[in-house]
Amino acid sequence: MNNEQITDMLDRPLRDLRISVIDRCNLRCQYCMPADQEYTFLPKGELLTFEEIERTASVFAELGVKKIRLTGGEPLLRRDLPVLVNMLSSIKGIEDIALTTNGILLPKQAKALKEAGVNRVNISLDSINESLFKLINGRGIGTKPVVDGIRAAKEAGFETKVNMVVKKGMNDDQIIPMAEFCREEGVQLRYIEFMDVGTTNDWKMDEVITKKDIFVLLNERFELEPLDPDYFGEVAKKYRYKDTNTLVGFITSVSESFCGSCTRARLSANGHVYTCLFSEAGHDIRDLLRSSSENELLRERIVSIWNHRHDRYSDQRTEAASKLRKKIEMSYIGG
Repeated sequence: MNNEQITDMLDRPLRDLRISVIDRCNLRCQYCMPADQEYTFLPKGELLTFEEIERTASVFAELGVKKIRLTGGEPLLRRDLPVLVNMLSSIKGIEDIALTTNGILLPKQAKALKEAGVNRVNISLDSINESLFKLINGRGIGTKPVVDGIRAAKEAGFETKVNMVVKKGMNDDQIIPMAEFCREEGVQLRYIEFMDVGTTNDWKMDEVITKKDIFVLLNERFELEPLDPDYFGEVAKKYRYKDTNTLVGFITSVSESFCGSCTRARLSANGHVYTCLFSEAGHDIRDLLRSSSENELLRERIVSIWNHRHDRYSDQRTEAASKLRKKIEMSYIGG
Protein backbone atom coordinates (compact mmCIF):
# COMPACT_ATOMS: atom_id res chain seq x y z
CA MET A 1 0.00 0.00 0.00
CA ASN A 2 1.31 3.46 -0.87
CA ASN A 3 2.13 5.83 1.95
CA GLU A 4 -0.32 8.69 2.48
CA GLN A 5 -0.28 11.78 4.67
CA ILE A 6 -3.21 12.19 7.05
CA THR A 7 -4.00 15.31 9.07
CA ASP A 8 -5.97 16.11 12.21
CA MET A 9 -8.79 18.60 12.78
CA LEU A 10 -6.27 21.46 12.97
CA ASP A 11 -4.56 20.34 9.74
CA ARG A 12 -1.48 18.98 11.55
CA PRO A 13 0.17 16.04 9.76
CA LEU A 14 1.16 12.76 11.42
CA ARG A 15 4.94 12.39 11.15
CA ASP A 16 6.32 11.16 14.48
CA LEU A 17 5.53 8.15 16.64
CA ARG A 18 6.77 7.83 20.21
CA ILE A 19 6.65 4.26 21.44
CA SER A 20 6.81 3.48 25.16
CA VAL A 21 8.23 -0.04 25.37
CA ILE A 22 7.97 -0.42 29.16
CA ASP A 23 6.41 1.47 32.07
CA ARG A 24 9.12 0.57 34.60
CA CYS A 25 12.10 2.73 35.47
CA ASN A 26 15.23 2.31 37.59
CA LEU A 27 15.00 5.94 38.83
CA ARG A 28 12.32 7.90 40.68
CA CYS A 29 12.82 11.45 39.44
CA GLN A 30 10.81 14.08 41.30
CA TYR A 31 9.02 15.47 38.24
CA CYS A 32 8.12 12.09 36.72
CA MET A 33 7.90 9.19 39.19
CA PRO A 34 8.34 10.71 42.66
CA ALA A 35 9.81 8.25 45.13
CA ASP A 36 7.08 8.93 47.70
CA GLN A 37 4.41 7.52 45.38
CA GLU A 38 3.45 3.86 44.93
CA TYR A 39 3.37 2.40 41.41
CA THR A 40 1.58 -0.62 40.01
CA PHE A 41 3.35 -1.81 36.89
CA LEU A 42 1.88 -3.64 33.93
CA PRO A 43 2.03 -7.44 33.97
CA LYS A 44 4.25 -8.79 31.20
CA GLY A 45 1.26 -10.15 29.28
CA GLU A 46 -0.22 -6.65 28.94
CA LEU A 47 2.87 -5.24 27.23
CA LEU A 48 2.76 -5.18 23.45
CA THR A 49 5.03 -7.81 21.93
CA PHE A 50 7.76 -6.77 19.52
CA GLU A 51 5.67 -8.19 16.68
CA GLU A 52 2.66 -6.11 17.74
CA ILE A 53 4.79 -2.97 17.99
CA GLU A 54 6.30 -3.62 14.55
CA ARG A 55 2.87 -4.20 13.02
CA THR A 56 1.50 -0.99 14.52
CA ALA A 57 4.54 1.04 13.49
CA SER A 58 4.23 -0.28 9.93
CA VAL A 59 0.68 1.03 9.69
CA PHE A 60 1.73 4.38 11.14
CA ALA A 61 4.50 4.53 8.50
CA GLU A 62 1.90 3.98 5.77
CA LEU A 63 0.05 7.01 7.15
CA GLY A 64 3.01 9.39 7.06
CA VAL A 65 5.20 8.63 10.09
CA LYS A 66 8.89 8.91 9.28
CA LYS A 67 10.45 9.12 12.74
CA ILE A 68 10.17 6.80 15.71
CA ARG A 69 11.34 7.53 19.24
CA LEU A 70 11.56 4.74 21.82
CA THR A 71 10.72 5.78 25.36
CA GLY A 72 9.52 4.38 28.67
CA GLY A 73 9.73 4.27 31.65
CA GLU A 74 13.33 3.43 31.00
CA PRO A 75 13.38 1.72 27.58
CA LEU A 76 16.69 -0.05 28.19
CA LEU A 77 14.95 -2.16 30.84
CA ARG A 78 13.01 -3.88 28.03
CA ARG A 79 14.79 -7.13 27.32
CA ASP A 80 16.36 -7.55 23.84
CA LEU A 81 15.55 -3.98 22.77
CA PRO A 82 18.05 -4.11 19.85
CA VAL A 83 15.89 -6.87 18.33
CA LEU A 84 12.93 -4.50 18.24
CA VAL A 85 15.07 -1.70 16.82
CA ASN A 86 16.20 -3.95 14.00
CA MET A 87 12.58 -4.81 13.21
CA LEU A 88 11.55 -1.15 13.19
CA SER A 89 14.50 -0.01 11.09
CA SER A 90 13.39 -2.40 8.35
CA ILE A 91 9.97 -0.74 7.97
CA LYS A 92 9.54 1.05 4.66
CA GLY A 93 9.24 4.80 5.19
CA ILE A 94 10.94 4.96 8.59
CA GLU A 95 13.91 7.28 8.21
CA ASP A 96 15.02 7.86 11.78
CA ILE A 97 14.94 5.97 15.09
CA ALA A 98 15.78 7.75 18.33
CA LEU A 99 15.91 6.74 21.99
CA THR A 100 15.23 8.65 25.21
CA THR A 101 17.00 7.12 28.22
CA ASN A 102 18.58 7.94 31.55
CA GLY A 103 21.77 6.48 30.11
CA ILE A 104 22.69 4.23 33.00
CA LEU A 105 22.47 1.02 30.94
CA LEU A 106 23.89 2.53 27.73
CA PRO A 107 27.54 1.48 28.15
CA LYS A 108 26.50 -2.17 27.82
CA GLN A 109 23.95 -1.64 25.04
CA ALA A 110 25.13 1.31 22.92
CA LYS A 111 27.02 -0.70 20.30
CA ALA A 112 24.18 -3.19 19.74
CA LEU A 113 21.59 -0.41 19.53
CA LYS A 114 23.68 1.48 16.99
CA GLU A 115 24.17 -1.61 14.85
CA ALA A 116 20.42 -2.34 15.04
CA GLY A 117 19.49 1.09 13.69
CA VAL A 118 19.20 3.73 16.42
CA ASN A 119 20.43 7.05 15.04
CA ARG A 120 20.00 9.46 17.94
CA VAL A 121 20.00 9.31 21.73
CA ASN A 122 18.63 11.78 24.28
CA ILE A 123 19.98 11.24 27.80
CA SER A 124 18.34 12.72 30.88
CA LEU A 125 20.62 14.49 33.35
CA ASP A 126 19.17 17.21 35.59
CA SER A 127 22.28 18.17 37.54
CA ILE A 128 26.02 17.70 37.29
CA ASN A 129 26.26 18.15 41.05
CA GLU A 130 26.63 14.70 42.62
CA SER A 131 24.61 15.16 45.82
CA LEU A 132 21.82 17.08 44.10
CA PHE A 133 21.48 14.53 41.32
CA LYS A 134 21.20 11.73 43.89
CA LEU A 135 18.36 13.65 45.55
CA ILE A 136 16.54 14.40 42.29
CA ASN A 137 16.59 10.83 40.98
CA GLY A 138 15.24 9.39 44.23
CA ARG A 139 17.56 6.38 44.13
CA GLY A 140 20.83 7.87 45.37
CA ILE A 141 22.55 7.20 42.05
CA GLY A 142 25.44 9.55 41.27
CA THR A 143 26.25 11.31 38.04
CA LYS A 144 29.03 8.95 36.92
CA PRO A 145 26.78 6.20 35.45
CA VAL A 146 24.92 8.80 33.38
CA VAL A 147 28.10 10.59 32.27
CA ASP A 148 29.50 7.17 31.29
CA GLY A 149 26.32 6.65 29.26
CA ILE A 150 26.75 10.00 27.50
CA ARG A 151 30.31 9.13 26.56
CA ALA A 152 29.34 5.62 25.47
CA ALA A 153 26.69 7.13 23.19
CA LYS A 154 29.22 9.49 21.63
CA GLU A 155 31.75 6.70 21.19
CA ALA A 156 29.14 4.50 19.50
CA GLY A 157 28.48 7.26 16.98
CA PHE A 158 25.05 8.44 18.07
CA GLU A 159 23.90 12.01 17.64
CA THR A 160 23.76 12.69 21.38
CA LYS A 161 21.74 15.26 23.34
CA VAL A 162 21.25 15.80 27.06
CA ASN A 163 17.81 16.63 28.48
CA MET A 164 17.59 18.76 31.62
CA VAL A 165 14.22 19.44 33.24
CA VAL A 166 14.56 22.76 35.10
CA LYS A 167 12.42 23.38 38.16
CA LYS A 168 12.64 26.38 40.47
CA GLY A 169 14.01 25.39 43.85
CA MET A 170 15.12 21.98 42.57
CA ASN A 171 17.99 22.56 40.18
CA ASP A 172 17.87 26.10 38.81
CA ASP A 173 21.36 26.67 40.23
CA GLN A 174 22.58 24.02 37.76
CA ILE A 175 21.68 25.94 34.59
CA ILE A 176 25.22 27.29 34.05
CA PRO A 177 27.15 24.25 35.37
CA MET A 178 25.19 21.97 33.05
CA ALA A 179 25.83 24.32 30.12
CA GLU A 180 29.55 24.25 30.85
CA PHE A 181 29.61 20.46 31.18
CA CYS A 182 27.74 19.83 27.92
CA ARG A 183 29.76 22.47 26.08
CA GLU A 184 32.97 20.73 27.14
CA GLU A 185 31.53 17.35 26.11
CA GLY A 186 30.44 18.76 22.76
CA VAL A 187 26.83 17.62 23.17
CA GLN A 188 23.65 19.64 22.82
CA LEU A 189 21.95 20.45 26.11
CA ARG A 190 18.18 20.89 25.95
CA TYR A 191 16.57 22.80 28.80
CA ILE A 192 13.02 21.54 29.36
CA GLU A 193 10.51 23.71 31.18
CA PHE A 194 8.93 21.91 34.15
CA MET A 195 5.62 20.59 32.81
CA ASP A 196 2.37 19.45 34.38
CA VAL A 197 2.53 15.95 32.93
CA GLY A 198 0.55 13.52 35.04
CA THR A 199 -0.78 14.37 38.48
CA THR A 200 1.88 13.10 40.93
CA ASN A 201 4.57 15.78 40.53
CA ASP A 202 2.59 18.55 42.28
CA TRP A 203 3.15 21.00 39.42
CA LYS A 204 2.84 24.73 40.10
CA MET A 205 3.21 27.53 37.58
CA ASP A 206 5.51 29.52 39.86
CA GLU A 207 8.01 26.63 39.85
CA VAL A 208 8.52 26.95 36.08
CA ILE A 209 11.80 28.47 34.93
CA THR A 210 11.02 29.75 31.45
CA LYS A 211 13.18 29.75 28.36
CA LYS A 212 13.44 33.54 28.67
CA ASP A 213 14.80 33.23 32.22
CA ILE A 214 17.35 30.61 31.21
CA PHE A 215 18.40 32.47 28.09
CA VAL A 216 19.17 35.62 30.12
CA LEU A 217 21.49 33.62 32.39
CA LEU A 218 23.22 31.87 29.49
CA ASN A 219 23.67 35.04 27.49
CA GLU A 220 25.49 36.66 30.39
CA ARG A 221 28.07 33.87 30.21
CA PHE A 222 28.10 32.80 26.55
CA GLU A 223 27.40 34.45 23.22
CA LEU A 224 24.55 32.60 21.50
CA GLU A 225 23.51 32.64 17.84
CA PRO A 226 19.88 31.69 16.99
CA LEU A 227 19.26 28.90 14.47
CA ASP A 228 16.27 28.30 12.22
CA PRO A 229 14.19 25.11 12.68
CA ASP A 230 15.37 22.17 10.57
CA TYR A 231 11.82 21.00 9.79
CA PHE A 232 8.13 21.68 10.46
CA GLY A 233 7.20 20.53 13.93
CA GLU A 234 10.70 20.70 15.41
CA VAL A 235 10.18 21.15 19.14
CA ALA A 236 13.48 22.64 20.33
CA LYS A 237 14.31 26.31 19.85
CA LYS A 238 18.03 26.10 19.10
CA TYR A 239 21.08 28.31 19.44
CA ARG A 240 24.78 27.84 18.76
CA TYR A 241 27.56 28.88 21.06
CA LYS A 242 29.45 31.40 18.95
CA ASP A 243 32.70 30.10 17.41
CA THR A 244 31.74 26.46 18.17
CA ASN A 245 29.70 23.70 16.55
CA THR A 246 27.91 22.95 19.84
CA LEU A 247 24.22 23.77 20.19
CA VAL A 248 21.87 24.46 23.08
CA GLY A 249 18.10 24.07 22.87
CA PHE A 250 14.94 24.90 24.78
CA ILE A 251 11.69 22.92 25.09
CA THR A 252 9.12 25.62 25.85
CA SER A 253 5.88 23.73 26.38
CA VAL A 254 4.74 26.14 29.11
CA SER A 255 5.94 29.61 28.06
CA GLU A 256 5.92 29.31 24.26
CA SER A 257 3.50 26.58 23.20
CA PHE A 258 4.17 24.60 20.02
CA CYS A 259 0.78 22.87 19.80
CA GLY A 260 0.13 24.36 16.37
CA SER A 261 2.94 22.36 14.79
CA CYS A 262 2.72 19.16 16.84
CA THR A 263 2.99 16.10 14.60
CA ARG A 264 3.44 13.44 17.32
CA ALA A 265 1.36 10.42 18.28
CA ARG A 266 2.22 8.23 21.25
CA LEU A 267 1.84 4.47 21.70
CA SER A 268 1.88 3.26 25.31
CA ALA A 269 3.50 0.02 26.40
CA ASN A 270 0.09 -1.68 26.67
CA GLY A 271 -1.19 -0.59 23.27
CA HIS A 272 -3.06 2.67 23.76
CA VAL A 273 -2.66 5.52 21.28
CA TYR A 274 -2.42 9.01 22.77
CA THR A 275 -2.69 12.16 20.70
CA CYS A 276 -1.14 14.49 23.28
CA LEU A 277 1.39 14.27 26.12
CA PHE A 278 -1.31 15.81 28.35
CA SER A 279 -4.09 13.42 27.32
CA GLU A 280 -6.69 12.37 29.86
CA ALA A 281 -7.35 9.06 28.06
CA GLY A 282 -5.98 6.96 25.23
CA HIS A 283 -7.43 4.83 22.45
CA ASP A 284 -7.04 1.07 22.96
CA ILE A 285 -5.71 -0.71 19.87
CA ARG A 286 -4.26 -3.75 21.65
CA ASP A 287 -7.56 -5.61 21.60
CA LEU A 288 -7.78 -5.00 17.86
CA LEU A 289 -4.20 -6.17 17.36
CA ARG A 290 -4.93 -9.39 19.21
CA SER A 291 -8.37 -10.10 17.76
CA SER A 292 -7.74 -9.38 14.09
CA SER A 293 -4.90 -9.98 11.67
CA GLU A 294 -6.40 -7.46 9.22
CA ASN A 295 -4.12 -4.43 8.99
CA GLU A 296 -6.86 -2.54 7.17
CA LEU A 297 -8.96 -2.51 10.36
CA LEU A 298 -5.98 -1.23 12.34
CA ARG A 299 -5.32 1.37 9.68
CA GLU A 300 -8.92 2.59 9.78
CA ARG A 301 -8.76 2.86 13.57
CA ILE A 302 -5.56 4.93 13.53
CA VAL A 303 -6.85 7.19 10.74
CA SER A 304 -10.02 7.83 12.74
CA ILE A 305 -8.05 8.64 15.90
CA TRP A 306 -5.82 11.14 14.11
CA ASN A 307 -8.57 12.68 11.98
CA HIS A 308 -10.53 13.48 15.17
CA ARG A 309 -7.52 14.88 17.04
CA HIS A 310 -7.96 18.46 18.24
CA ASP A 311 -5.57 18.63 21.24
CA ARG A 312 -3.93 21.96 22.03
CA TYR A 313 -3.52 21.71 25.78
CA SER A 314 -0.46 23.92 26.12
CA ASP A 315 -2.20 26.72 24.22
CA GLN A 316 -4.99 26.66 26.79
CA ARG A 317 -3.10 25.77 30.00
CA THR A 318 -3.98 27.47 33.27
CA GLU A 319 -2.86 26.35 36.71
CA ALA A 320 -6.46 25.96 37.89
CA ALA A 321 -7.40 23.81 34.89
CA SER A 322 -4.26 21.72 35.33
CA LYS A 323 -5.24 20.84 38.91
CA LEU A 324 -8.69 19.66 37.79
CA ARG A 325 -7.56 17.63 34.79
CA LYS A 326 -6.68 13.94 35.36
CA LYS A 327 -3.68 13.39 33.08
CA ILE A 328 -1.71 10.26 32.27
CA GLU A 329 1.62 9.87 34.10
CA MET A 330 4.69 10.46 31.92
CA SER A 331 6.19 7.10 32.93
CA TYR A 332 3.16 5.43 31.33
CA ILE A 333 2.67 7.49 28.20
CA GLY A 334 6.35 8.11 27.41
CA GLY A 335 8.10 11.49 27.34
